[in-house]
Amino acid sequence: MAQRGVKVAVVGHIEWVQFARAEHVPRAGEVVHAGALLEEPAGGGAVAAVQLARLAGESLLLSAVGQDELGERSLARLGELGVRVAAVRRAEPTRRALTLLDDAGERTIVTFGPRLEPLASDQELPWGELAEMDAVYFTAGDEGALRAARAARVLIASPRARGALGHGVALDALALSEEDPIEREAALRVGGEAELVLMTRGARGGTYRDRSGRSGTWAPVPPPGEARDSYGCGDSFAAGLAYGLAAGMGREGALALAARCGAVCATGTGPYARMLDGGED
Repeated sequence: MAQRGVKVAVVGHIEWVQFARAEHVPRAGEVVHAGALLEEPAGGGAVAAVQLARLAGESLLLSAVGQDELGERSLARLGELGVRVAAVRRAEPTRRALTLLDDAGERTIVTFGPRLEPLASDQELPWGELAEMDAVYFTAGDEGALRAARAARVLIASPRARGALGHGVALDALALSEEDPIEREAALRVGGEAELVLMTRGARGGTYRDRSGRSGTWAPVPPPGEARDSYGCGDSFAAGLAYGLAAGMGREGALALAARCGAVCATGTGPYARMLDGGED
């Protein structure tokens, strides 16, 4: 499956995430006891960059972190996971998040602080390298950053890129979760800029619509083991899609690979315990 000559990158955000498992998300006024599991640098940009590194052998992540210990730990850990990170340091602290995993494997996320994003004005970031990429996945940044990412052969974005979208920058694909109202609302505003709009439905597969109005579906891939944690599945899916399109697999092949990436991720605890590797058939 792997074509190790494929060059891939992510422009996006990093969050330091603490994962804990609880029987259920607490109701108002309720006290729920949770068991701490692990801490990792995550968020959509980081997760996608690690999945791309697993598929392609390496990946580049352009991002931003705070001038703090969590920022340094994030960069070091992502390096261990095969990602070459180019990150500007901001005066604000690195964003943190708490993710509760319930007994059904669903995740609920609480974030703390503003999301730090790479900006086109950050001259220390290697924006010129994006023109050498076969694919870029974009989760956070400004309009200028998105235009720099458009220099790649394939550009896929998340609706959570927010203000960067809606300025006429053409996307090869916009990938979102059908169950996320924030992403659905954003897609209504910017979906016309994308050649392909994909809506994931988790274990039910998903649907797509292209610019010509043609639509279709893809079948779910059964997880290769017990489904334990949905955190990171959507960004793993988007990374698989980006890699598949960059590798010339075509729409159907790229969707099949993306679905496998999401299914494998669901069988681990946290985003990186289980990810599809480029050497797996």
